[in-house]
Amino acid sequence: MFAREEDVLEAAAGWRREGRGVALATVVETWGSAPRPVGSHLAIDEAGNFLGSVSGGCVEGAVVAEAAEVIADGAPRLLEFGVADETAWQVGLSCGGRIAVYVEKVA
Repeated sequence: MFAREEDVLEAAAGWRREGRGVALATVVETWGSAPRPVGSHLAIDEAGNFLGSVSGGCVEGAVVAEAAEVIADGAPRLLEFGVADETAWQVGLSCGGRIAVYVEKVA
């Protein structure tokens, strides 16, 4: 789901104020053809609700799954997706692009 970056960040902050566990995923680097630019965000809560986009494709599902672990253990993760990955076709980056996504728990 595409949303303005300000809306994504406000949603993450609002969810935290409500007491939910929240993670924020941010595109930190792209190579070649990438569906979303550096700085794009995806906010995810502990129930798997999310707002924003880091890929516009199936990468979101993988990021949401990793975010659940980040919320649970508090350890941030740097995820990379691309054609060099055996999962490239599965996550929707068969166009030749690569992205790096940093996932961190919102305190």
